[in-house]
Amino acid sequence: MIPKRHETESDPKMNYSMVEEARDLAGWSKESEAISIYQELSKIEDKRGKKGKRYGLALVLTCVLLAKMAGETTLQAIAEWIRFRRTWLQEVLPETRATFPCAATYSNVLRAVDPAQVNAVLMDVLTRVRAEKRRAGEQTHVILDGKTLRGTQNHQQEDQRKMHQMNLYEAKTGIVLKEAMVAEKANELTQKTCFLTPVFLQKRMISADAIFTQRDFCQQVIAAGADYLLVVKHNQPTLYEDLALFFDDSPADCRDWRTSSQSNKGHGRLENRVLWAWTELNDFLARDWHAVGQVFRLRRRVEHALKCTQETVYGLTSLTPKNADATRLLELNREHWAIEIV
Repeated sequence: MIPKRHETESDPKMNYSMVEEARDLAGWSKESEAISIYQELSKIEDKRGKKGKRYGLALVLTCVLLAKMAGETTLQAIAEWIRFRRTWLQEVLPETRATFPCAATYSNVLRAVDPAQVNAVLMDVLTRVRAEKRRAGEQTHVILDGKTLRGTQNHQQEDQRKMHQMNLYEAKTGIVLKEAMVAEKANELTQKTCFLTPVFLQKRMISADAIFTQRDFCQQVIAAGADYLLVVKHNQPTLYEDLALFFDDSPADCRDWRTSSQSNKGHGRLENRVLWAWTELNDFLARDWHAVGQVFRLRRRVEHALKCTQETVYGLTSLTPKNADATRLLELNREHWAIEIV
């Protein structure tokens, strides 16, 4: 008999929402997921004293995570779920005892552990497995985005600086692959290298804000086995002027002209997006911008009851027309900006 889930209690200090779909996302078998999690959690330093310590830290955390992946939401439910599966766990996991921890033991261990470290270790495991599982031809859209965190309701201290959080997450699922904190937004570029590795980017397509539209960013993305889609603004004045001039006064013999449009109505507004894409500038830009596949202009027009706004955005991408036509580029841009306009 499988115990019922409890809905009234949450685990102290830890956020395990990322593991609820881990099995489906990673495609592991039960045995491999258990031992893989255990091996990674063994890397976490156990700061508990030796007195009264009956169960290893990795064992306790592995039990909690496996139960969370099965959908259990409280410590009591986790303890019951583990107890009903003790025979299997004793066969799969090392250093097990005849008994497993009770709910109070799980609570004490969770209070003593660093939740950020546990989440980081687990996310590294899932990310690595997902990277290995991605098949040729599949390309997931990931977004590198930064948000400034400020004090609210006048709680910020006068000497407390604003913190800036950078996240790399999947556009479709919202799963955060990696996150980092920087003291000032100006330091955002100094942190980009830790996100641009094959384990996070291989066989993926990354889009990012205009601040990341840098030559070395493009090179690192391609070196990691990924593609990029970047917005061009005035932080790259020469590139911006070249794109604006080309799209405003394109050559008469321009043969590569692709366009796509999309309209949506809702929330009291009518939104129309039109994207134009060309490959005519590829050779011209190749001297400075690595692996350019095409450039684009996106016009977004929003009509409200009493006003109308229009915005024009330029960009470049390593995706070729074969890999992403104008319609696909429009979809990718909308996915990137969806979090900003909702």
